[in-house]
Amino acid sequence: MAIKENIIDDVIILSASGKLMGGNETWEIHDKVKHLISYDFKKIVIDLSNIKWINSQGLGVLMTCVTSLKNADGAMAIAGAAERVSSLFMITRLSTVFDTYESVDEAIAALK
Repeated sequence: MAIKENIIDDVIILSASGKLMGGNETWEIHDKVKHLISYDFKKIVIDLSNIKWINSQGLGVLMTCVTSLKNADGAMAIAGAAERVSSLFMITRLSTVFDTYESVDEAIAALK
């Protein structure tokens, strides 16, 4: 999985591609979030527009990311989740935990 990092004002955008199906590559997202928190970046958008599927381990990583940010008085938004991924959020009731937006721009605006 590849993760690109971009910054707009005080919001970091992490754009992931591939699948969030567990393993070390899935945990890279959380490692990046923890690293960013250590540098006092507390507004993070995770762009899932290039993620094809997420399993339970991938959901766990996203939960860990949002928890780490909340514990640091930060916030996370998810942008661009495909319909399959969004429906998984609904089925698991994680749609009540994650702030999801159709686009990165909408997510950035919500975090400002």
